[in-house]
Amino acid sequence: MTYLVGANHSDIPAGERFRALLSRPDILQLPGAHNGQAAIQARNAGFSGLYLSGAAMTASMGIPDLGIITIDEVCFFIRQIARASGLPLLVDGDTGYGEALNAMHMVRSFEDAGAAAVHIEDQLLPKKCGHLNDKKIADAHDMAAKVAACAKARRHLVVIARTDAAASEGMDGAVARAKLYMEAGADAIFPEALNTAEMFREFARRMPGVPLLANMTEFGRTPFFTAAEFQEMGYKMVIWPVSSLRVANKAQADLYAAIARDGGTHNMVDRMQTRAELYETIDLAGFEALDASIISTIVPEAMPQS
Repeated sequence: MTYLVGANHSDIPAGERFRALLSRPDILQLPGAHNGQAAIQARNAGFSGLYLSGAAMTASMGIPDLGIITIDEVCFFIRQIARASGLPLLVDGDTGYGEALNAMHMVRSFEDAGAAAVHIEDQLLPKKCGHLNDKKIADAHDMAAKVAACAKARRHLVVIARTDAAASEGMDGAVARAKLYMEAGADAIFPEALNTAEMFREFARRMPGVPLLANMTEFGRTPFFTAAEFQEMGYKMVIWPVSSLRVANKAQADLYAAIARDGGTHNMVDRMQTRAELYETIDLAGFEALDASIISTIVPEAMPQS
């Protein structure tokens, strides 16, 4: 079990474990996990790291991804995913939740919650999903100051700078920003919403030696590419940010429609995780064994009172 006794956890700081994954020759595949159950399932499928998307978090709360949620709300998700899976977790830090001091607070809070890496973006509030139109881009030097603040505050966290400038400033602008952010202390760069293989290749060509992150979100501006294709284009990490939530939400919608139509769940049982599968995933037996192993507290008899 992982929640309490930590069979799959490590005393090595999460950021250092993330850096070790980045040092491997193959691209680091980071599927999105929107809660602890999804994180366990991703780990059991063989993934060595995970991603926590701001869009997935907010959608799971029933609100849009507009920079509404707080650092403490994100830490709730980080804690459950990190402790459930034991895997290094890259977290969406939006715009850093304010200016430089806020970004420093975010870094320390995320580290304390168990995060291994964070990316922050050069948008202004209200920020938007990177694949939507009319994004407002921050001054490059203001963003660089926040990157420097994150790098100064972190103890082990990997800091990734995201730029959304390609749509408004072109490739030259996005590359210039990326170079500035690297000089400010970023460990890697996330060029958001590139929309052709040629753009991905050109960005990588112009940022030699820099670890790059690609975003393979569905229904966005980026065509479908595989992890191997991103690696060939020069990328070191790839995320699938909202995929787990999209699949879960579609399945839930089908379930509720079936109950409303059929008066029960009997036509959906074959699409459900069984009770045995659920208990195996969350390690109910491990918790029960741990509970049984704990010595019961014995309350001492009271001393005689005079």
